Amino acid sequence: MRVAVIQQKNSADLAANLDHSLTLIREAARLGANLVMLQELHRSLYFCQTEDTDVFDLAEPIPGPSTERLGALARELDIVIVASLFEKRAAGLYHNTAVVLEKDGSLAGIYRKMHIPDDPGFYEKFYFTPGDGQFNDGRSGFSPIETSVGKLGLLVCWDQWYPEAARLMALAGADLLLYPTAIGWDPNDDADEQQRQCDAWITIQRAHGVANGLPVLVANRTGFEQSPVDDSGIRFWGNSFVCGPQGEFLARAGSDDEAVLVVDVDMQRSESVRRIWPYLRDRRVDAYGDLTKRYRD
Repeated sequence: MRVAVIQQKNSADLAANLDHSLTLIREAARLGANLVMLQELHRSLYFCQTEDTDVFDLAEPIPGPSTERLGALARELDIVIVASLFEKRAAGLYHNTAVVLEKDGSLAGIYRKMHIPDDPGFYEKFYFTPGDGQFNDGRSGFSPIETSVGKLGLLVCWDQWYPEAARLMALAGADLLLYPTAIGWDPNDDADEQQRQCDAWITIQRAHGVANGLPVLVANRTGFEQSPVDDSGIRFWGNSFVCGPQGEFLARAGSDDEAVLVVDVDMQRSESVRRIWPYLRDRRVDAYGDLTKRYRD
């Protein structure tokens, strides 16, 4: 299967951001992609640098205006699109939500981000309620979304640091792990610290691919976005990539420029890798009960 991940710079102009995303999706489809993934919260600047109640006005319902436009494009291009939106579920109830648009334009499923960070410049707990399953249908929050191109193990940004999330997606039959992301550096960090952080981020996601024998798609944003209240900001580190089920890089973007990464993924390779590295066979499920505890005292 030919897949694409899009690494994009954003501005304060919502309409321009979405139009640019659609243009980049068209480019990916022109290059033969069957599955295209956008970065986290691609419709706006990364607004979680501050806590501001007026920002909730950016949220939209799902289905809603963005899913209508993305669905129409998916239908026109005959591709599956993975996008990321600020969802207004109800008054005072908001989520960081990834959506999957099927080739016929329909909404195949949603995933509401489960792990919500709260760090300087990343005040997501102020805005987002943790996810509780797709469409309230009783499934686990870590359930793949079935599509015409496979079962998509869709997770979002901070979820990417948690092996439990990737494992549960794999155990539920995911064919791919996908991570739309918005992560970057504090410009005040020195070069060595910046490199350590970026390397750790890449390594942990490649490790999820290795541990579960699955390909991994990662779409991060790029560019500098200044804080709305002072001279600080975040320089998003890009480095979007696709890797195979042994963590091998299939495609990788740089840090500072937009990119449309298009690459072929062998969907049969996971079976071959899992035969030589049968991690699922050798799991000691009888001994893992303490994983449900916050900490083992």
